[in-house]
Amino acid sequence: MGAQLRVYKRRIRSVTATKKITKAMEMISASRIVKAQRAVAASTPYADELTRAVTAVATRSNAKHPLTTENPQAKTAAVLLITADRGLAGGYSTNAIKQATVLSARLRAEGKDVVTYIIGRKGVQYYGFRNLTVAESWTGFSDKPTYGDAKLVASTLIEAFTTQAVDELHLVSTKFESMLTQTAVEARLLPLKLDEVQLSDESQAKHEIFPLYDFEPSAEGVLDALLPRYVESRIYNALLQSAASEHAARRRAMKSATDNAQELIKSLTRLANSARQAEITQEISEIIGGANALADANAGSE
Repeated sequence: MGAQLRVYKRRIRSVTATKKITKAMEMISASRIVKAQRAVAASTPYADELTRAVTAVATRSNAKHPLTTENPQAKTAAVLLITADRGLAGGYSTNAIKQATVLSARLRAEGKDVVTYIIGRKGVQYYGFRNLTVAESWTGFSDKPTYGDAKLVASTLIEAFTTQAVDELHLVSTKFESMLTQTAVEARLLPLKLDEVQLSDESQAKHEIFPLYDFEPSAEGVLDALLPRYVESRIYNALLQSAASEHAARRRAMKSATDNAQELIKSLTRLANSARQAEITQEISEIIGGANALADANAGSE
């Protein structure tokens, strides 16, 4: 019985140590969510206004630019997948990977070859374990991205598009909707779908009509300058949305793990108390039995 009690105590110590770790990770993620939300709120208006400017140039001019002109014979599509560098974030990376898998299957069904680009170690590990081809990957900044990171990724993708290595560019990321809800979403960045340009609800409420523009020196020159910035801003905003989603998912997962650890500690404590009580009861029974046996022996000797 004593051995069983020692097992329970050892497990309680182990679970308590795990609980401390998960609680610390929960608090860290909770503190980082606020900064990530502020970064998303700061970047979204810029991305929306830049998107409106690009859309205005493309729709209010007769310019035929490769970044806004649909290729009816598109053969290759690039998919940029954003995942996490670290785990312990619930289904955050898994949901994004599933969305990218569905998108890739749909593109292949359309007769297009899919070229995959990945941000985050979890996506790289998933594709590497299954021997799936990855054109290029970036790691080390999924939880705290900068505009320089977005610019690095965007330059590679724009180069692939402008050199006609790929005909389309799709993005799979996670949209931060609330502390409890994060949704894996997909969007086509290039060529720009003018009839499906997505702005925030606030931006749509503010601007119902496009302003009039004069293009100097030409609409093509303006698009050459604007569209790379458009891709950079959209990737940066997606990185920030994904970072906020990652922290929220990790906080929720760690809170669940902490609560489960607390329940397990309570259960093990009850079992340990029962084992200790049974041990005490057994010792008392042995003492009483020994005393009775001694009394019977003394009575027999008399």
